Amino acid sequence: MPRSLRYLITYILLILLALFMMGPFLWLLSVSLMPGRNVFANPPAILPTFIAFDNYVQVWNFMNFPRYIMNTVVITLLGVAFNIFLSCLTAYPLAAFRFKGRNLVFTLLISTMIIPSATAMIVHYLTIQAFHLGNTFLGVVLPAAVSVFNIFLMRQTFLGIPADIRDSGKMDGASELRIFIQLVMPLVKPGIAVIGLLEVMAFWNNFLWPIVVLDDPQKYPLAAALTYLNGQFSYNFGWIAAGTMISVLPIIIVFLFTQKYYMEGIAGAIKG
Repeated sequence: MPRSLRYLITYILLILLALFMMGPFLWLLSVSLMPGRNVFANPPAILPTFIAFDNYVQVWNFMNFPRYIMNTVVITLLGVAFNIFLSCLTAYPLAAFRFKGRNLVFTLLISTMIIPSATAMIVHYLTIQAFHLGNTFLGVVLPAAVSVFNIFLMRQTFLGIPADIRDSGKMDGASELRIFIQLVMPLVKPGIAVIGLLEVMAFWNNFLWPIVVLDDPQKYPLAAALTYLNGQFSYNFGWIAAGTMISVLPIIIVFLFTQKYYMEGIAGAIKG
């Protein structure tokens, strides 16, 4: 079989696979553009007969989207900042320093990944209430302020940095903190970008824990607010689809601008 024909078949299969994976998203986009239609009709309407933005305008006017978006931005920024700072601060000694019990500490950290996160929700809730952080953004962020996977990712990234970098800094009389900030951190930007992207998606789409912690619905992030909309107006699926599309648009934009660093970070972690 000629190489050009193999490439053509491969690209066709990849395009079909991509369309299959994007099917639910494309259907949701189509539903959001079909005001006043029964989307669960038989047969279902897959493609909009005409494009109208009535659902977007109506759901934007009904919900206080600026407030919910601002709540989500604050929670996401706090979560990303905590995760990057704590992950790097924990992973760097595990990768660069030689101390007794280093492998044991790392093994114990990795072993906690088998514990389902839902099992710790009660403990997290009691801890947040004990610190009087209920109904606060900090109470939403702290239980997920650091992830073992992020620590593992950054440790593998730090292991890929040549030891000569640290040795040159020590020869110039730099402190360990200065070596970490000025020499090492600029070399692990792809890994930091991966953590940033993963945590942006996690905090932006988080809805269960904010509902548990926050008593005031006006403090809800966007995902939790859309769940409240689903409970109130489940018959109007066009509104729900339009609200969902508005909520996922920032995630798509962030991924488009960081996909290069995402691939570099994953490749660097695997190599490390």
